[in-house]
Amino acid sequence: MLTGMSKYAGEEVLVVRRALLDEIGAFQGIQTAGLDGAIQRLLDPQNHFFMDRVAAEDDASHKQLIPYCIFRCGGRLLHYTRGKAGGESRLHAKISVGVGGHINPIDTGNGRTGPAAYHAAVAREIAEELEIASPATQHIIALLNDESNPVGQVHLGIVHLIELQSDAVSSREDALTDLGFAPLADLNGGLFDRLETWSQICIRHLAGGTR
Repeated sequence: MLTGMSKYAGEEVLVVRRALLDEIGAFQGIQTAGLDGAIQRLLDPQNHFFMDRVAAEDDASHKQLIPYCIFRCGGRLLHYTRGKAGGESRLHAKISVGVGGHINPIDTGNGRTGPAAYHAAVAREIAEELEIASPATQHIIALLNDESNPVGQVHLGIVHLIELQSDAVSSREDALTDLGFAPLADLNGGLFDRLETWSQICIRHLAGGTR
Protein backbone atom coordinates (compact mmCIF):
# COMPACT_ATOMS: atom_id res chain seq x y z
CA MET A 1 0.00 0.00 0.00
CA LEU A 2 1.34 3.41 -0.95
CA THR A 3 1.83 5.84 1.90
CA GLY A 4 2.73 9.51 2.23
CA MET A 5 3.97 11.15 -0.94
CA SER A 6 5.09 7.83 -2.49
CA LYS A 7 1.73 7.51 -4.25
CA TYR A 8 2.70 10.54 -6.36
CA ALA A 9 6.00 9.02 -7.53
CA GLY A 10 6.56 9.64 -11.21
CA GLU A 11 3.64 12.06 -11.61
CA GLU A 12 4.31 15.46 -13.16
CA VAL A 13 1.97 18.39 -12.56
CA LEU A 14 1.63 21.84 -14.08
CA VAL A 15 2.96 24.66 -11.90
CA VAL A 16 3.65 28.37 -12.01
CA ARG A 17 6.25 30.17 -9.96
CA ARG A 18 4.83 31.90 -6.91
CA ALA A 19 6.59 35.03 -8.16
CA LEU A 20 4.11 35.12 -11.07
CA LEU A 21 1.19 35.18 -8.64
CA ASP A 22 2.92 38.00 -6.78
CA GLU A 23 3.23 39.93 -10.08
CA ILE A 24 -0.43 39.35 -10.92
CA GLY A 25 -1.38 40.35 -7.40
CA ALA A 26 -1.13 38.10 -4.36
CA PHE A 27 -4.38 37.62 -2.46
CA GLN A 28 -6.07 35.43 0.14
CA GLY A 29 -9.37 33.75 -0.66
CA ILE A 30 -11.30 34.59 -3.85
CA GLN A 31 -10.13 36.98 -6.54
CA THR A 32 -12.40 38.15 -9.36
CA ALA A 33 -10.85 41.51 -10.27
CA GLY A 34 -8.69 41.37 -13.39
CA LEU A 35 -9.66 37.74 -13.89
CA ASP A 36 -9.29 37.53 -17.67
CA GLY A 37 -5.81 39.01 -17.63
CA ALA A 38 -4.70 36.80 -14.75
CA ILE A 39 -5.97 33.64 -16.46
CA GLN A 40 -4.22 34.64 -19.66
CA ARG A 41 -0.90 34.98 -17.84
CA LEU A 42 -1.29 31.77 -15.84
CA LEU A 43 -2.12 29.73 -18.95
CA ASP A 44 0.59 31.29 -21.12
CA PRO A 45 2.98 28.42 -21.96
CA GLN A 46 5.91 30.72 -21.22
CA ASN A 47 4.73 31.05 -17.61
CA HIS A 48 4.10 27.45 -16.58
CA PHE A 49 5.84 24.09 -16.75
CA PHE A 50 5.62 20.55 -15.43
CA MET A 51 7.26 19.62 -12.15
CA ASP A 52 7.61 16.39 -10.21
CA ARG A 53 4.59 16.25 -7.89
CA VAL A 54 6.49 14.88 -4.91
CA ALA A 55 8.77 17.92 -5.09
CA ALA A 56 5.90 20.32 -5.82
CA GLU A 57 3.88 19.22 -2.79
CA ASP A 58 6.69 20.42 -0.53
CA ASP A 59 7.74 23.54 -2.46
CA ALA A 60 5.83 26.72 -1.64
CA SER A 61 7.87 28.67 -4.20
CA HIS A 62 5.62 27.10 -6.84
CA LYS A 63 1.86 26.82 -7.19
CA GLN A 64 0.18 23.79 -8.74
CA LEU A 65 -2.70 24.92 -10.99
CA ILE A 66 -5.96 23.18 -10.07
CA PRO A 67 -9.27 23.55 -11.91
CA TYR A 68 -11.97 23.55 -9.22
CA CYS A 69 -15.35 22.90 -10.85
CA ILE A 70 -18.59 23.68 -9.01
CA PHE A 71 -21.77 22.15 -10.45
CA ARG A 72 -25.09 23.95 -10.04
CA CYS A 73 -28.57 22.76 -10.98
CA GLY A 74 -31.17 25.42 -10.32
CA GLY A 75 -30.40 26.73 -6.84
CA ARG A 76 -28.66 23.57 -5.65
CA LEU A 77 -24.96 22.69 -5.71
CA LEU A 78 -23.32 19.31 -6.12
CA HIS A 79 -21.35 18.13 -3.09
CA TYR A 80 -19.62 14.94 -2.03
CA THR A 81 -17.43 13.50 0.72
CA ARG A 82 -13.79 12.84 -0.09
CA GLY A 83 -13.11 9.14 0.42
CA LYS A 84 -9.84 7.46 1.32
CA ALA A 85 -9.28 6.52 -2.33
CA GLY A 86 -8.62 10.18 -3.10
CA GLY A 87 -5.11 11.34 -3.89
CA GLU A 88 -4.89 14.04 -1.21
CA SER A 89 -4.94 12.34 2.20
CA ARG A 90 -5.05 15.71 3.98
CA LEU A 91 -8.60 16.22 2.67
CA HIS A 92 -10.10 12.82 3.46
CA ALA A 93 -13.59 12.82 5.05
CA LYS A 94 -14.14 16.49 4.17
CA ILE A 95 -17.18 17.59 2.18
CA SER A 96 -16.31 19.28 -1.10
CA VAL A 97 -18.22 21.20 -3.75
CA GLY A 98 -15.25 21.21 -6.13
CA VAL A 99 -14.39 18.59 -8.74
CA GLY A 100 -11.07 18.70 -10.52
CA GLY A 101 -7.42 17.87 -10.25
CA HIS A 102 -3.95 18.44 -11.57
CA ILE A 103 -2.93 19.18 -15.14
CA ASN A 104 -0.61 16.42 -16.36
CA PRO A 105 1.54 15.92 -19.48
CA ILE A 106 -1.18 13.69 -21.00
CA ASP A 107 -3.25 16.84 -21.44
CA THR A 108 -0.73 18.20 -23.95
CA GLY A 109 -1.50 15.40 -26.43
CA ASN A 110 -2.03 16.29 -30.10
CA GLY A 111 0.21 19.32 -29.68
CA ARG A 112 -2.01 21.13 -27.20
CA THR A 113 -0.40 23.90 -25.16
CA GLY A 114 -1.55 26.72 -22.89
CA PRO A 115 -5.34 27.17 -22.62
CA ALA A 116 -6.04 24.20 -24.93
CA ALA A 117 -4.08 21.84 -22.68
CA TYR A 118 -5.68 23.31 -19.57
CA HIS A 119 -9.23 22.89 -20.85
CA ALA A 120 -8.42 19.37 -22.02
CA ALA A 121 -7.40 18.64 -18.41
CA VAL A 122 -10.68 20.06 -17.12
CA ALA A 123 -12.68 17.85 -19.48
CA ARG A 124 -10.58 14.80 -18.59
CA GLU A 125 -10.95 15.30 -14.84
CA ILE A 126 -14.72 15.73 -15.07
CA ALA A 127 -15.09 12.66 -17.31
CA GLU A 128 -12.95 10.58 -14.94
CA GLU A 129 -14.86 11.57 -11.83
CA LEU A 130 -18.50 12.08 -12.85
CA GLU A 131 -21.22 10.65 -15.06
CA ILE A 132 -23.32 13.60 -16.23
CA ALA A 133 -26.54 12.98 -18.14
CA SER A 134 -27.56 16.51 -19.08
CA PRO A 135 -25.93 19.22 -21.19
CA ALA A 136 -23.81 21.70 -19.28
CA THR A 137 -22.35 25.16 -19.75
CA GLN A 138 -19.43 26.56 -17.82
CA HIS A 139 -17.32 29.63 -17.25
CA ILE A 140 -14.43 30.62 -15.01
CA ILE A 141 -15.63 32.80 -12.15
CA ALA A 142 -12.60 33.33 -9.90
CA LEU A 143 -9.12 32.45 -8.76
CA LEU A 144 -8.78 30.81 -5.36
CA ASN A 145 -5.75 31.03 -3.09
CA ASP A 146 -5.45 29.94 0.53
CA GLU A 147 -2.20 30.36 2.42
CA SER A 148 -3.66 29.24 5.77
CA ASN A 149 -2.70 25.57 5.48
CA PRO A 150 -0.02 23.37 3.83
CA VAL A 151 -2.35 22.14 1.06
CA GLY A 152 -3.35 25.64 0.02
CA GLN A 153 0.19 26.98 0.15
CA VAL A 154 1.25 24.86 -2.83
CA HIS A 155 -1.95 25.07 -4.93
CA LEU A 156 -3.80 27.76 -6.87
CA GLY A 157 -7.41 27.12 -7.83
CA ILE A 158 -9.15 28.24 -10.99
CA VAL A 159 -12.85 28.15 -10.11
CA HIS A 160 -15.33 27.03 -12.78
CA LEU A 161 -19.10 27.30 -12.35
CA ILE A 162 -20.86 24.61 -14.39
CA GLU A 163 -24.61 24.94 -14.94
CA LEU A 164 -26.50 21.66 -15.35
CA GLN A 165 -29.95 21.17 -16.83
CA SER A 166 -30.53 18.05 -14.73
CA ASP A 167 -29.28 16.72 -11.39
CA ALA A 168 -28.74 13.26 -12.93
CA VAL A 169 -25.10 13.02 -11.86
CA SER A 170 -23.28 10.01 -10.43
CA SER A 171 -19.75 9.30 -9.25
CA ARG A 172 -17.27 7.29 -11.30
CA GLU A 173 -14.67 7.14 -8.50
CA ASP A 174 -14.55 5.68 -5.01
CA ALA A 175 -12.93 8.94 -3.90
CA LEU A 176 -16.26 10.74 -4.40
CA THR A 177 -18.79 9.36 -1.91
CA ASP A 178 -22.24 10.48 -0.72
CA LEU A 179 -22.78 12.48 -3.91
CA GLY A 180 -25.80 14.78 -3.81
CA PHE A 181 -27.19 18.27 -4.34
CA ALA A 182 -27.96 20.79 -1.61
CA PRO A 183 -29.24 24.38 -1.54
CA LEU A 184 -26.58 27.04 -1.17
CA ALA A 185 -28.19 28.06 2.12
CA ASP A 186 -27.60 24.58 3.57
CA LEU A 187 -23.96 24.53 2.49
CA ASN A 188 -23.51 27.99 3.95
CA GLY A 189 -25.34 26.90 7.09
CA GLY A 190 -25.33 23.55 8.87
CA LEU A 191 -22.90 21.85 6.49
CA PHE A 192 -20.37 24.69 6.41
CA ASP A 193 -18.03 23.46 9.14
CA ARG A 194 -17.70 20.07 7.42
CA LEU A 195 -16.52 21.61 4.13
CA GLU A 196 -12.89 21.56 3.06
CA THR A 197 -11.30 25.00 3.17
CA TRP A 198 -11.51 25.69 -0.57
CA SER A 199 -15.20 24.80 -0.56
CA GLN A 200 -15.83 27.09 2.40
CA ILE A 201 -14.18 29.95 0.53
CA CYS A 202 -16.25 29.28 -2.62
CA ILE A 203 -19.55 28.87 -0.75
CA ARG A 204 -18.95 32.10 1.18
CA HIS A 205 -18.28 33.85 -2.16
CA LEU A 206 -21.38 32.41 -3.86
CA ALA A 207 -23.47 33.42 -0.85
CA GLY A 208 -22.35 37.02 -1.31
CA GLY A 209 -19.70 36.94 1.37
CA THR A 210 -22.23 36.30 4.14
CA ARG A 211 -21.54 33.74 6.82
